Amino acid sequence: MKVSKRLAKDKLAMVSLAIIASTALAGLCAPLVAPHDPEEVNMSLRYVGLSWSYLLGNDHLGRCILSRLLYGIRPSVLWVAVALFISVGIGAFLGFLAGYFKGKADALIMRICDMMLSFPGYVMTLAIVGILGTGLANILIAFVCMKWAWFARVIRASVMQYSEQNYVKFAQVTGISDMKIIFRHLMPAALSDIAVISSSAMCSMILQMSGFSFLGLGIQAPHAEWGMMLNEARNVMFSKPQLMLAPGLAIMIIVSAFNFLSDALQIALDPKLHASAHKMQAKEVTI
Repeated sequence: MKVSKRLAKDKLAMVSLAIIASTALAGLCAPLVAPHDPEEVNMSLRYVGLSWSYLLGNDHLGRCILSRLLYGIRPSVLWVAVALFISVGIGAFLGFLAGYFKGKADALIMRICDMMLSFPGYVMTLAIVGILGTGLANILIAFVCMKWAWFARVIRASVMQYSEQNYVKFAQVTGISDMKIIFRHLMPAALSDIAVISSSAMCSMILQMSGFSFLGLGIQAPHAEWGMMLNEARNVMFSKPQLMLAPGLAIMIIVSAFNFLSDALQIALDPKLHASAHKMQAKEVTI
C-alpha cells in the first residue's frame, strides 16, 4: 500500500495536514484576509472586547488581534519553515557525502558535527543572537547554524544503512556513477526519514521562535509575532486573559498538528510500525 493511501486512512493526520495547509495559506494571504492593519494604533479601542468588526478584540494599543494573529503566521511558521528547509538542505548534502563516501570525508564532517552538537542548542542559539543582535533574520541564521549538524548526523546514519543494501552494491559493481546512485537509489530511500525528522524538528523550531520573541530577542515591535503577542499580554493576563488565549492556542494547535503529522508519517513510512498500529486498531475494535 502506498504511503499516500496510508496517510489518507489516518483521520488525525489528514486533519493535521489540513490545519498546516490552511495556516500556511492564511499566512501567505494575510494582506487579503486580515480585516485591519495589524500595526494600526487606535487608543480609543484599547482593550475593547469581541465585536463584529474586531472578532478577537483589541490589544493594549487598540490593534486588531485577529489581524496580528494572521500576520504573525509569517515569522512564527513560514519563515521558520524556510530556515528548516535551508538546514535540511545543508545537512542532507553533508550527510549524503559522509554516509556514502565514508573515509576521510565522513571523519571530518562528523567531527565538525560533534563539535557543533556538544553545546546545548538553546545556549548556542542565544549566543549567536547575542553576537548578531536581535531580530528575525538573526534568529533564522542561528537556527540554520545549530540545526544543520543534527540533520547531517541523522541523514548520514540513514544513508549508511541504505548504502549497504544489495541493489546499491550491484549498482556500484556495474559501474554506475556515484552521483547517479545517490540520486536514483539513496535519495528516494532516505527521503522518508528526512520527511519524518523535518516535521518533528519543525515543532521545536516554532516553539523556539515564539520563546525568543517572548523574551524580546525575536521579532521587534510593531511587527506581529505570536510569542511577542504573548509577551505584550502578560501584564494583563489575569484581567484580560483573552489577549493571551489567541496566540497561545495558535502555537499549541500548529505545534500539535506538526507532531501528529510526524507520528503519522513515521507509521506510514515504516511497514513494521504500520502493521503494529493496524493490529492495535483491530484489537480495539474487537474489544
